[in-house]
Amino acid sequence: MTVVRQDVDRAAGRIAPHVRRTPLLQAESHLVLKLESTQHSGSFKARGAFNRILAAGETAALPAAGVIAASGGNHGLAVAYAARALGVRAEIFVPEVSAPVKVEGLRLLGAHVTQVGAIYSEAYEASRKRAAETGALEIHAYDQPDVAAGAGTVAAELLEQAEFDTVLVAVGGGGLVAGVVAAVDGRAGVVAVEPERIPTLHAALEAGGPVRVDVSGVAADALGASRIGQVAFDTVAARVSSVLVSDDAIVEARRALWREFRVAAEYAGAAALAALRSGAYVPAAGERVAVIVCGANTDPATLAG
Repeated sequence: MTVVRQDVDRAAGRIAPHVRRTPLLQAESHLVLKLESTQHSGSFKARGAFNRILAAGETAALPAAGVIAASGGNHGLAVAYAARALGVRAEIFVPEVSAPVKVEGLRLLGAHVTQVGAIYSEAYEASRKRAAETGALEIHAYDQPDVAAGAGTVAAELLEQAEFDTVLVAVGGGGLVAGVVAAVDGRAGVVAVEPERIPTLHAALEAGGPVRVDVSGVAADALGASRIGQVAFDTVAARVSSVLVSDDAIVEARRALWREFRVAAEYAGAAALAALRSGAYVPAAGERVAVIVCGANTDPATLAG
């Protein structure tokens, strides 16, 4: 399964009335930040959630049980937000490592929340069992074409807002990077940025297919997929550069976003910028770079720490 540019274009038209067109910040002369952290529910995930629900509703009535998802937090928040906006019931399964601020956010959005399992994959298995029982529409955090295409609309927007040679994207399960690659469609380079302690795409590219990796580190609540999604691998293989960043680099990039720009970001949201600041990715002379700041669901009290 792959995602192509036409899928992203269709998603953009479908979700336009429901999502924000997020702003750019000119950080340096050759660097822009795409502040998807200001999206509804605090991350790019709202785009995929709306697209999945709306696309399903085009072909059949949504089930009475509504929608169901498993998430480290951001995807669940997005599904809960989209479901509430569209008048649909939402049931969200989250792993026990999920940030308390995200779990509380889910409840405030009216979702039924179940915390189960140590990592995302365990919460996901529990959600699949529940979906089989209820008939609810499953919305995968990253491994569905409609979800990835929806995520890719952030890059379609970015192409309209700025000229750039390369875009840096944080990777967990790979829905965002798949959508970005499809949207860009060769018009710019794409650099996939992952924590050293969760190298899902990096390991898959080395192995020739998705493989399981250990999950740990500061960004595990949002980038904590134990393997890259098949949709992402099929879409991005041989079409991205892959770099790894340390937890220390992610922490410092997050601090810098707040210190220098007053941009609130979670650790995952700062991962792409960490590649630049740490030297994991070094642009060529004159290269115009865009960085997607993909999420802001964090405890504000920790931003300066």
